[in-house]
Amino acid sequence: MGIESLALDAEGEYSIVAESLGGINVVLSPNSKTVINIFDIELETVKDEITGKDRIVLNVENKVEDVTQALVTMARGSTRSDDVTELTKQIIAETVAEEYAAKGITNDPSSLYETSMDKRNMLAKDKKEMPTIGSWYKRLQKKAKENDIADYQFQYSYLLKVMKQYIREYDGQMAYFDGQSTFELLDGAPFINLDISQLEERFARPLAQQILLSWIWEKYVKKNSEDRTKAGRKRVIVDEAWMLLPYPEAVDFLNTMARRARKRNVSLAIISQRFQDFYEKPEAQAVLTSSDTKLFLAQDKSEIKYLKEVFKLSDGEADFLITCTKGEGLLKVGADTAILQITPTAKEFEFVETNLNKLVKRRRN
Repeated sequence: MGIESLALDAEGEYSIVAESLGGINVVLSPNSKTVINIFDIELETVKDEITGKDRIVLNVENKVEDVTQALVTMARGSTRSDDVTELTKQIIAETVAEEYAAKGITNDPSSLYETSMDKRNMLAKDKKEMPTIGSWYKRLQKKAKENDIADYQFQYSYLLKVMKQYIREYDGQMAYFDGQSTFELLDGAPFINLDISQLEERFARPLAQQILLSWIWEKYVKKNSEDRTKAGRKRVIVDEAWMLLPYPEAVDFLNTMARRARKRNVSLAIISQRFQDFYEKPEAQAVLTSSDTKLFLAQDKSEIKYLKEVFKLSDGEADFLITCTKGEGLLKVGADTAILQITPTAKEFEFVETNLNKLVKRRRN
């Protein structure tokens, strides 16, 4: 089909797909050497509204906002603490902006690089090292010592305490986001799988989903031009998206990415088996209802009323979804609806089977 795909794999189900298609499989876990730097920022190609021509820009303000959202989620932690206030967000945003400023990174695209002499005494451009959570934490420590305002003292103290678990210098249990990124997302790879299934499910995994969505935007989506005639076709798959829903900054970024990606000929595929979680968060429904293509598989009677209300399903469509058998589904594209029977070939089953008993049996044979 000529579409490059990238999966954000919460359950470890896409690795065999990546291998079968000659793609790339990257595992993020407490024991892996993979590092994802949330401060990574890339140039992007935008279409000039006046001339219609492409131009290269560096949008530091947007990146500061994205990093701030991720750090706020980290600071709230799995308890979603009420100690994180607007003042907390202000402190985080200011220190993030200072990190880029300290590296001399501005909205000037050339500020992302430093010049040096190569072996042939020729001028060369090398990308600067990015700020990290570790360097941001040190800045936070310095500002905390300099501060003498009571309200700020509490916030600095709280941030220094809860963010230590993400810092490599302190052997933080979630330090896989601290440091320079250890790999690049390669152009032309047919399928890239980012496997986060080995992370703790309650908080570490949804946090990784949010951070990786931001990183995917920088490293994968932004490489496409806003001129759709020049942009390659790409797809980002977010499986088990319900995990993001308890975290408002994550939901906000998911909605933002859906809008941003569409302009660059990149589709966002949201996959979830728990629709009621979306129903209970109206702000999360927008990313689903705004999608032009929707595929519904067999539904439980307890959830069909929510689907019917949000997606304006007819009585007949709703009845079909609670009575259809394995492999049947309802496909809606715009205003058109069709009933599907999905029958994978034996070869396709080799890399889409998720039944553990069948997988074990196959490996024994």
